[in-house]
Amino acid sequence: MRIETAQLPDYADSDDKILTTENAVIVLDGASAFRPVPVPASRYAAALGEALQLRLSQEPAADLRAILSESIRAAADVLELTPGDSPSSTVAIVRRNGDQVDELVLGDSPIITPAGVFEDPRLDDLELPERRAYRERLQSGTGYDEHHRTMLRELQDAQAERRNRDGGYWIAEADPAAAAQALVRTSSVRETPWCVLATDGAFNTMTHTGTDEWPRVAGMDSADLFAELERCQAWEAHVDPDGTAFPRAKRHDDKAIAAVRWDD
Repeated sequence: MRIETAQLPDYADSDDKILTTENAVIVLDGASAFRPVPVPASRYAAALGEALQLRLSQEPAADLRAILSESIRAAADVLELTPGDSPSSTVAIVRRNGDQVDELVLGDSPIITPAGVFEDPRLDDLELPERRAYRERLQSGTGYDEHHRTMLRELQDAQAERRNRDGGYWIAEADPAAAAQALVRTSSVRETPWCVLATDGAFNTMTHTGTDEWPRVAGMDSADLFAELERCQAWEAHVDPDGTAFPRAKRHDDKAIAAVRWDD
Protein backbone atom coordinates (compact mmCIF):
# COMPACT_ATOMS: atom_id res chain seq x y z
CA MET A 1 0.00 0.00 0.00
CA ARG A 2 1.57 3.29 -1.11
CA ILE A 3 0.20 6.44 0.45
CA GLU A 4 1.23 9.97 -0.57
CA THR A 5 -0.28 12.96 1.22
CA ALA A 6 -0.21 16.75 1.32
CA GLN A 7 -1.86 19.43 3.44
CA LEU A 8 -2.07 23.21 3.27
CA PRO A 9 -1.56 24.44 5.95
CA ASP A 10 0.22 21.65 7.78
CA TYR A 11 -1.47 19.20 10.16
CA ALA A 12 -1.09 21.23 13.35
CA ASP A 13 -2.49 24.46 11.88
CA SER A 14 -5.26 22.96 9.75
CA ASP A 15 -8.85 21.93 10.41
CA ASP A 16 -8.15 19.15 7.88
CA LYS A 17 -6.45 15.98 9.15
CA ILE A 18 -4.90 12.99 7.40
CA LEU A 19 -4.04 9.88 9.42
CA THR A 20 -2.98 6.43 8.31
CA THR A 21 -2.63 2.85 9.51
CA GLU A 22 -0.96 -0.13 7.87
CA ASN A 23 -4.03 -0.73 5.71
CA ALA A 24 -6.17 2.42 5.89
CA VAL A 25 -6.24 6.15 5.21
CA ILE A 26 -8.43 8.60 7.14
CA VAL A 27 -9.21 12.12 5.90
CA LEU A 28 -11.18 14.56 8.07
CA ASP A 29 -12.37 18.12 7.54
CA GLY A 30 -13.33 19.94 10.72
CA ALA A 31 -16.07 22.45 9.94
CA SER A 32 -15.06 26.10 10.20
CA ALA A 33 -17.14 27.72 12.92
CA PHE A 34 -18.84 31.05 12.28
CA ARG A 35 -20.98 30.46 15.38
CA PRO A 36 -19.61 29.60 18.88
CA VAL A 37 -18.46 26.03 19.62
CA PRO A 38 -16.87 24.68 22.83
CA VAL A 39 -13.56 23.62 21.25
CA PRO A 40 -11.88 24.45 17.93
CA ALA A 41 -12.72 22.33 14.91
CA SER A 42 -9.03 21.40 14.54
CA ARG A 43 -8.94 19.94 18.04
CA TYR A 44 -12.12 17.94 17.46
CA ALA A 45 -10.91 16.58 14.10
CA ALA A 46 -7.58 15.57 15.67
CA ALA A 47 -9.32 13.76 18.55
CA LEU A 48 -11.68 11.96 16.18
CA GLY A 49 -8.85 11.08 13.79
CA GLU A 50 -6.69 9.66 16.56
CA ALA A 51 -9.61 7.58 17.85
CA LEU A 52 -10.23 6.22 14.35
CA GLN A 53 -6.56 5.51 13.82
CA LEU A 54 -6.33 3.57 17.09
CA ARG A 55 -9.40 1.44 16.42
CA LEU A 56 -8.51 0.73 12.79
CA SER A 57 -5.06 -0.38 13.96
CA GLN A 58 -6.51 -2.62 16.69
CA GLU A 59 -9.32 -4.04 14.56
CA PRO A 60 -8.15 -3.73 10.93
CA ALA A 61 -11.12 -5.69 9.50
CA ALA A 62 -13.94 -4.43 11.77
CA ASP A 63 -17.12 -2.84 10.45
CA LEU A 64 -16.31 0.74 9.45
CA ARG A 65 -19.57 2.20 10.74
CA ALA A 66 -19.03 0.52 14.12
CA ILE A 67 -15.49 1.89 14.31
CA LEU A 68 -16.73 5.37 13.46
CA SER A 69 -19.46 5.16 16.11
CA GLU A 70 -16.95 4.15 18.79
CA SER A 71 -14.57 6.90 17.68
CA ILE A 72 -17.22 9.63 17.77
CA ARG A 73 -18.12 8.54 21.30
CA ALA A 74 -14.44 8.54 22.34
CA ALA A 75 -13.78 12.02 20.91
CA ALA A 76 -16.93 13.42 22.54
CA ASP A 77 -15.94 11.91 25.88
CA VAL A 78 -12.36 13.19 25.90
CA LEU A 79 -13.45 16.70 24.85
CA GLU A 80 -16.58 16.65 27.05
CA LEU A 81 -18.93 17.46 24.17
CA THR A 82 -22.70 17.09 23.96
CA PRO A 83 -24.79 16.62 20.79
CA GLY A 84 -25.97 19.90 19.33
CA ASP A 85 -23.22 21.85 21.10
CA SER A 86 -20.14 20.46 19.40
CA PRO A 87 -17.83 21.09 16.48
CA SER A 88 -18.23 18.66 13.60
CA SER A 89 -16.14 16.98 10.93
CA THR A 90 -16.49 15.11 7.68
CA VAL A 91 -15.02 11.60 7.54
CA ALA A 92 -13.56 9.71 4.58
CA ILE A 93 -11.91 6.32 5.06
CA VAL A 94 -10.36 3.91 2.57
CA ARG A 95 -9.18 0.51 3.79
CA ARG A 96 -7.52 -2.48 2.14
CA ASN A 97 -9.16 -5.59 3.58
CA GLY A 98 -7.66 -8.65 1.92
CA ASP A 99 -8.71 -8.56 -1.73
CA GLN A 100 -11.30 -5.87 -1.01
CA VAL A 101 -11.26 -2.10 -0.81
CA ASP A 102 -13.71 -0.67 1.72
CA GLU A 103 -14.79 2.98 1.59
CA LEU A 104 -16.78 5.18 3.97
CA VAL A 105 -17.89 8.78 3.62
CA LEU A 106 -19.83 10.97 6.02
CA GLY A 107 -20.08 14.60 4.94
CA ASP A 108 -18.61 16.29 1.89
CA SER A 109 -15.05 14.92 1.71
CA PRO A 110 -15.16 12.66 -1.36
CA ILE A 111 -13.25 9.55 -2.37
CA ILE A 112 -12.34 9.25 -6.05
CA THR A 113 -11.62 5.86 -7.68
CA PRO A 114 -11.72 4.52 -11.25
CA ALA A 115 -15.45 3.95 -10.65
CA GLY A 116 -16.00 7.67 -10.10
CA VAL A 117 -16.59 10.05 -7.20
CA PHE A 118 -17.99 8.51 -4.03
CA GLU A 119 -19.52 11.33 -2.03
CA ASP A 120 -22.19 12.20 0.48
CA PRO A 121 -24.55 14.71 -1.19
CA ARG A 122 -27.02 15.18 1.64
CA LEU A 123 -25.82 18.59 2.84
CA ASP A 124 -25.58 19.98 -0.70
CA ASP A 125 -29.01 18.58 -1.49
CA LEU A 126 -30.65 20.71 1.19
CA GLU A 127 -32.48 23.70 -0.26
CA LEU A 128 -31.04 26.39 2.00
CA PRO A 129 -31.82 29.96 0.92
CA GLU A 130 -28.95 31.22 3.10
CA ARG A 131 -26.44 29.29 1.00
CA ARG A 132 -27.90 30.51 -2.27
CA ALA A 133 -27.95 34.10 -0.98
CA TYR A 134 -24.28 34.27 0.03
CA ARG A 135 -23.15 32.74 -3.26
CA GLU A 136 -25.25 35.13 -5.33
CA ARG A 137 -23.89 38.04 -3.34
CA LEU A 138 -20.29 36.94 -3.99
CA GLN A 139 -21.03 36.61 -7.70
CA SER A 140 -22.16 40.24 -7.68
CA GLY A 141 -18.66 41.28 -6.57
CA THR A 142 -19.13 42.15 -2.91
CA GLY A 143 -16.17 40.09 -1.68
CA TYR A 144 -15.47 38.74 1.79
CA ASP A 145 -16.73 41.60 3.93
CA GLU A 146 -18.35 41.63 7.37
CA HIS A 147 -21.83 41.15 5.92
CA HIS A 148 -20.57 37.99 4.21
CA ARG A 149 -19.47 36.64 7.59
CA THR A 150 -22.89 37.48 9.03
CA MET A 151 -24.51 35.51 6.21
CA LEU A 152 -22.29 32.51 6.96
CA ARG A 153 -23.35 32.58 10.61
CA GLU A 154 -26.97 32.57 9.47
CA LEU A 155 -26.21 29.64 7.15
CA GLN A 156 -24.63 27.66 9.98
CA ASP A 157 -27.67 28.34 12.16
CA ALA A 158 -29.87 26.92 9.39
CA GLN A 159 -27.60 23.91 8.96
CA ALA A 160 -27.57 23.24 12.71
CA GLU A 161 -31.35 22.84 12.66
CA ARG A 162 -30.98 20.02 10.12
CA ARG A 163 -27.84 18.33 11.45
CA ASN A 164 -28.00 14.63 12.31
CA ARG A 165 -31.70 14.20 11.77
CA ASP A 166 -33.93 12.57 9.18
CA GLY A 167 -34.61 14.83 6.24
CA GLY A 168 -31.42 16.77 6.93
CA TYR A 169 -27.83 15.66 6.76
CA TRP A 170 -25.43 13.60 8.86
CA ILE A 171 -21.98 14.48 10.13
CA ALA A 172 -19.51 13.38 12.81
CA GLU A 173 -20.23 15.48 15.90
CA ALA A 174 -20.95 14.25 19.44
CA ASP A 175 -23.72 11.73 18.66
CA PRO A 176 -22.35 8.25 17.82
CA ALA A 177 -25.65 7.39 16.11
CA ALA A 178 -24.62 9.51 13.13
CA ALA A 179 -22.12 6.79 12.16
CA ALA A 180 -24.97 4.46 11.18
CA GLN A 181 -25.87 6.97 8.45
CA ALA A 182 -22.42 6.95 6.84
CA LEU A 183 -22.32 5.79 3.22
CA VAL A 184 -20.18 2.71 2.55
CA ARG A 185 -19.20 0.64 -0.45
CA THR A 186 -16.86 -2.24 -1.20
CA SER A 187 -15.04 -3.21 -4.37
CA SER A 188 -12.24 -5.56 -5.34
CA VAL A 189 -8.62 -4.43 -5.44
CA ARG A 190 -8.66 -5.27 -9.16
CA GLU A 191 -11.55 -2.83 -9.69
CA THR A 192 -9.98 -0.18 -7.48
CA PRO A 193 -6.20 -0.12 -8.02
CA TRP A 194 -6.00 3.49 -6.82
CA CYS A 195 -8.01 6.11 -4.99
CA VAL A 196 -7.76 9.77 -4.03
CA LEU A 197 -9.25 11.20 -0.84
CA ALA A 198 -9.67 14.96 -0.59
CA THR A 199 -11.30 17.60 1.54
CA ASP A 200 -13.64 19.98 -0.24
CA GLY A 201 -11.11 22.82 -0.09
CA ALA A 202 -8.89 20.84 -2.45
CA PHE A 203 -11.52 18.93 -4.42
CA ASN A 204 -13.76 21.87 -5.26
CA THR A 205 -11.01 24.19 -6.50
CA MET A 206 -9.34 21.40 -8.48
CA THR A 207 -12.68 20.56 -10.07
CA HIS A 208 -13.52 24.19 -10.82
CA THR A 209 -10.14 24.89 -12.43
CA GLY A 210 -10.11 21.68 -14.47
CA THR A 211 -7.11 20.00 -12.85
CA ASP A 212 -9.17 17.06 -11.62
CA GLU A 213 -7.44 14.41 -13.75
CA TRP A 214 -7.70 11.88 -10.98
CA PRO A 215 -5.66 9.00 -12.48
CA ARG A 216 -2.82 11.51 -12.88
CA VAL A 217 -3.32 12.83 -9.35
CA ALA A 218 -3.35 9.28 -7.97
CA GLY A 219 0.16 8.77 -9.37
CA MET A 220 1.63 11.89 -7.74
CA ASP A 221 4.09 11.82 -4.89
CA SER A 222 3.72 14.04 -1.84
CA ALA A 223 5.77 16.86 -3.34
CA ASP A 224 3.61 16.92 -6.48
CA LEU A 225 0.43 16.83 -4.40
CA PHE A 226 1.66 19.76 -2.32
CA ALA A 227 2.47 21.68 -5.50
CA GLU A 228 -1.08 21.03 -6.69
CA LEU A 229 -2.49 22.46 -3.46
CA GLU A 230 -0.24 25.50 -3.79
CA ARG A 231 -1.47 26.00 -7.35
CA CYS A 232 -5.07 25.96 -6.08
CA GLN A 233 -4.17 28.46 -3.37
CA ALA A 234 -2.49 30.76 -5.92
CA TRP A 235 -5.51 30.59 -8.23
CA GLU A 236 -7.79 31.58 -5.36
CA ALA A 237 -5.48 34.43 -4.34
CA HIS A 238 -4.71 35.93 -7.72
CA VAL A 239 -7.41 34.87 -10.20
CA ASP A 240 -10.54 34.82 -8.03
CA PRO A 241 -9.71 36.53 -4.71
CA ASP A 242 -13.29 37.73 -4.12
CA GLY A 243 -15.08 34.49 -4.98
CA THR A 244 -16.79 36.01 -7.99
CA ALA A 245 -16.09 33.22 -10.49
CA PHE A 246 -16.19 30.42 -7.93
CA PRO A 247 -18.38 31.47 -4.97
CA ARG A 248 -17.08 29.80 -1.80
CA ALA A 249 -17.36 30.46 1.92
CA LYS A 250 -13.75 31.59 2.32
CA ARG A 251 -11.08 32.85 -0.03
CA HIS A 252 -8.87 29.95 1.10
CA ASP A 253 -10.28 26.84 2.69
CA ASP A 254 -7.86 24.38 4.28
CA LYS A 255 -6.79 21.70 1.82
CA ALA A 256 -5.81 18.07 2.25
CA ILE A 257 -5.34 15.26 -0.26
CA ALA A 258 -4.14 11.65 -0.15
CA ALA A 259 -3.25 9.43 -3.12
CA VAL A 260 -3.33 5.68 -2.52
CA ARG A 261 -2.17 2.77 -4.66
CA TRP A 262 -1.96 -0.90 -3.78
CA ASP A 263 1.22 -2.91 -4.04
CA ASP A 264 -0.52 -5.63 -6.04
